[in-house]
Amino acid sequence: MTDSTIVLSRANAVGPVRRRTFGSFVEHLGRCVYDGIYEPGHPTANEDGFRLDVVDLVKELGSTTVRYPGGNFVSGFRWEDSVGPRENRPVRRDLAWHSLETNQVGLDEFSRWLKLTDSELMLAVNLGTRGIESALDLLEYANHPSGTALSDQRVANGTPEPHNIRMWCLGNEMDGPWQTGYLTADDYGKLAARTAAAMKMADKDLELVACGSSGSGMPTFGEWERIVLEHAYDHVDFISAHAYYQERGGDLGSFLASSVDMQYFIDTVVATADHVGYKLKSTKKINISFDEWNIWYLDEHQASDEINDEWRVAPRQLEDVYSVADAVVLGNLLITLLKNSDRVASASLAQLVNVIAPIMTEPGGDAWRQTTFFPFSVTSRLARGTVLRPVIDAPTYSTAVHGEAAVVDAVATFDEEAGTGAVFLVNRDQTASRTVSIDVRDLGASRITEAVTLADDDVYAKNTIDDQTRVGLAPNTSATIEDGRLTVALPPVSWSAVAFG
Repeated sequence: MTDSTIVLSRANAVGPVRRRTFGSFVEHLGRCVYDGIYEPGHPTANEDGFRLDVVDLVKELGSTTVRYPGGNFVSGFRWEDSVGPRENRPVRRDLAWHSLETNQVGLDEFSRWLKLTDSELMLAVNLGTRGIESALDLLEYANHPSGTALSDQRVANGTPEPHNIRMWCLGNEMDGPWQTGYLTADDYGKLAARTAAAMKMADKDLELVACGSSGSGMPTFGEWERIVLEHAYDHVDFISAHAYYQERGGDLGSFLASSVDMQYFIDTVVATADHVGYKLKSTKKINISFDEWNIWYLDEHQASDEINDEWRVAPRQLEDVYSVADAVVLGNLLITLLKNSDRVASASLAQLVNVIAPIMTEPGGDAWRQTTFFPFSVTSRLARGTVLRPVIDAPTYSTAVHGEAAVVDAVATFDEEAGTGAVFLVNRDQTASRTVSIDVRDLGASRITEAVTLADDDVYAKNTIDDQTRVGLAPNTSATIEDGRLTVALPPVSWSAVAFG
């Protein structure tokens, strides 16, 4: 017996599957770069010192765009420190994470790493302790072909071709008191507008991201976006959104419904941006760059002593080990991002390696997949064509934080040309399996090509250094199609994907 139904129809198209939705984030924080993607002494390291076992996992993950080099780190970063001969690069204090930065990995090296992983660079400029001139210098160094002082410096440093970076972030979380050089909305909006205008004088086709609120819990959320965009609307293309979630106080039910909050966040930012556009009588639409999102046990990290004044190089910081429940929530958040692909044009899972990441490494040793790796990698691989918003009829349950939430959530994609599609589903029920009947008649689906589920009898099971494959994907043999109806059983607290043709 089915207890939930879903209807998929071409008429409910949201927008294209945007490959930038499957972006990630590499910040000079903890062991993300050093002992993460970069470890010259590792058996798999290439001539640049990059771990090729990590490269293979990043390619399997399907990360398409990488935001770099921060994050809070960027607000104290001097980009000039990270180019040129490595032996001449200075060691600096990073005030954001209270560690030492050796600058052994910089723009030129990281761009070579991106080519190994088939990823696009999304570069952030420092608007915390620096400003317009530094941003323009970095743009010249990165993108101008040759024949100017800074482009010729790049050529002399061994990178003859320009990096041709298209997407740029104008600072990071500039409303946060934790941010070096944080500003009021009015001051930041003016600075972002002037910086964006100057950068587009150099290249009118750049895609620029203004900082939105650091989170929906910020006291200025909504008002910050309004003020910033009233200054910068004509000059920028995106407003950023950042959101992290964690289970608190043993309230698994609320945690499993975290995507309800993400939807509220997106709706609020879109409404605010459109309000400014209407006010300015502009036909332009500002899209969202959801360039930080993940599960992050921030409360526990803030209560620890891992970020201190010892000034170490690449200390172990923010190394969350993720559970099945965490992976189910992450898969649901990705479902929500896809549901809003008409306005969420880019997203970055924060972060990529070791630091609140889907990939973990050990110095001199293994690299392995966290539980959160699986829903991201499968969705990135299967989602193609157009996003379809499903019509879902499912029971609901009460949460302490988000009110009523559906037990089943889902999104679908359909590639018209190939005649193939996929549906991604979560079951938030903590005790009962849910059987879902999906009407796929309008899509002409007649066969299932793949069906996988992430679930476990222990929702807190994790992949650790000592048991790296404890949790993984399993075939979902319950999935069938008959007479235009796809039926699949979803175990309690699970994420599933079903591909069809």
